[in-house]
Amino acid sequence: MTPGMIADSIVNLCGAIGLAVTMLTLHRRDPKGPLTRRLLIALGIIASLFLVRGTAWWSGSVLLNNLSAIPAALVPLGALIVTEGILRRHAPRAAKIAILAGGIVIGLAGALGFEPLVTPTAVLLALFQLAGFAICAWLLATRDPATLMASENRSIGRLAVGAILVIPFVLTDFRVLIPNIPVRLGALGALLVVTAILIAERGAETQRQALLLTVLRVASSALLGAAAAFVAPDVDAAQVVRFCAIAIAGVLTIGLMVDALRAHFESQVPGILNSVAASPAQTRDALIAELARHPIFESARRYRESELLAYDPALLRDFLSTRRVLRRPDAPWALAASDPAVERVVSLMKANSATHLVVLSHDPIDVIALAVPVISADPATETALALVRRLLALTPETT
Repeated sequence: MTPGMIADSIVNLCGAIGLAVTMLTLHRRDPKGPLTRRLLIALGIIASLFLVRGTAWWSGSVLLNNLSAIPAALVPLGALIVTEGILRRHAPRAAKIAILAGGIVIGLAGALGFEPLVTPTAVLLALFQLAGFAICAWLLATRDPATLMASENRSIGRLAVGAILVIPFVLTDFRVLIPNIPVRLGALGALLVVTAILIAERGAETQRQALLLTVLRVASSALLGAAAAFVAPDVDAAQVVRFCAIAIAGVLTIGLMVDALRAHFESQVPGILNSVAASPAQTRDALIAELARHPIFESARRYRESELLAYDPALLRDFLSTRRVLRRPDAPWALAASDPAVERVVSLMKANSATHLVVLSHDPIDVIALAVPVISADPATETALALVRRLLALTPETT
């Protein structure tokens, strides 16, 4: 096997694994969604292409290499199926027949592997795929935006950008068109697209964070691949490109696997909000007792006004009237450190080794002091505490 063939195999196998993980993630999020089913079909076709092709190149099997033409020829059909789902309407009948018939004919022609037809079939397959993508792009571009929701129109815009970016990667898969390419990058482009799809389904702030993490993964893995290439003697530019492609594909695949497994583990263990939502508690005390089972609240202690006589309740009432959740690192909370109310609150938190003070009521005073572990002190936990505080404040003392 040549270095180029080894790199092609690894990148394609990574692509197959990454797309399979993406399929599991999408199915877990929306198992019965009509668009999800269409996405799973399209991703399944592409994943099978990468798997068969990567295995063929790694094993040197001519039969598998020929059979890979079948899923390759069906890729435009998968793209058309997804396009119809996004637009929520059927594509023109002529386009559907042409893409289906063309996929079958070209796929079978490639699978038969007649030596005189290898090059013409490869060129025809490349043109057929580009024509299929062009038809899908035309259907998306000529849609009536008024018939779709704003979120759907935004998704189509992102899809169009992703398609434009992935086309150069797809072209590298055809050595007939680009014979001197060091490594085929179609699978790498697919990994980038599915990563972007999963990011796009998150909230705006989470999208920015996930995008930053993805850029960090890609950049650091590229640097790692470039550095690893110089381990071998007589390294050249082509070898550096191969190592970078392998490293990026591997890191993106590992990232998809880790994110999917983390989401699975989180779904098995209820968080704070899930615990509150599922709790049958009818009173505030019962709900607090239920929360005490959660690690963050296991050290929590509730203080009513009668238990705060040593801290001057009359002074605390005015201070707590405009505050909901106090964090000890934020002290003195826009006041002077010598302010009597600040001193008493800080003293109360230190007495309980607390990092947070949740204010349920300021008149009469009703607060919860708790210590949030450093490893859990993130924005998500802060938001959860604010929401739990609101739920507790709305829960009656007695039924």
